[in-house]
Amino acid sequence: MKLIHLSDIHLTVPGSTIGGRDPRHNFERALRHVLADHSDAELMVITGDLSDWGDRADYEWLRGRLDGFPLPVRLCIGNHDNRAEFLSVFPEYAGSDGFAQGFQDTAAGRCLFLDTTEPQTHAGRYCPPRQDWLEQRLSEHDGPFLLFMHHNPMPTHLGPMDQIRLLDDAAFRRIVGRNRDKIRHIFFGHCHLPLGGSVAGVPASSLRGTNHASYPLFSEKAMLSASDLPEAYGVAFVGPDYVTVHMVEFGYQGAIRTEGSPDFAMWNRETMQR
Repeated sequence: MKLIHLSDIHLTVPGSTIGGRDPRHNFERALRHVLADHSDAELMVITGDLSDWGDRADYEWLRGRLDGFPLPVRLCIGNHDNRAEFLSVFPEYAGSDGFAQGFQDTAAGRCLFLDTTEPQTHAGRYCPPRQDWLEQRLSEHDGPFLLFMHHNPMPTHLGPMDQIRLLDDAAFRRIVGRNRDKIRHIFFGHCHLPLGGSVAGVPASSLRGTNHASYPLFSEKAMLSASDLPEAYGVAFVGPDYVTVHMVEFGYQGAIRTEGSPDFAMWNRETMQR
């Protein structure tokens, strides 16, 4: 199975920019790139920060754009999103507990879409009602599961970034640990960085967003760090006994070269272009 992972699209009013980049324009570029190379994907998931300011108009525009998109799409919300405004436009995500959570079955297993948003803070929360929801979903199905969420569920060891991580990360990891045999992979956003690691023994990955990028500047202790690295989205291939995750830098403007055959016999000093 192939799935597409986008994050941190940060839609805002037409013509507005973030870091000198137009989020709507770059989101459209990402969608075109996805369809050009990955029209066979079974699912596309966008893990939060759908809107930069949580404006209803952004969700209405996104709804209209995705309603005509040929791939199935599922959404998570992030710290820049407004849950009430989001649910007013995407009511199908509303759970009985008031959070924007859900699931979808795929060829690779059951995908769970988590709500880690907390009003009036950029940090993530996973309070007891949300923990109970996750425990119940994991207990009612044999799996395997893929988890999608916005906030990073483990420390990055970047001081300013970890101030706005999932603050209930230890409790979340305990739930994951109890169910690690069922969970294949955890996909998250929020950090605007390519990240890989594990959560209670379960592999996890993140990526740059479709607009602005961060940078792992470990010497900066107070402020979040930004860069002009290319915009990106993710492609994951989920097989019976493996998961492969790529970060595709669709915003890269340089040349892409073919350097040689994978045939070892063709590698020689006379013909190789180096």
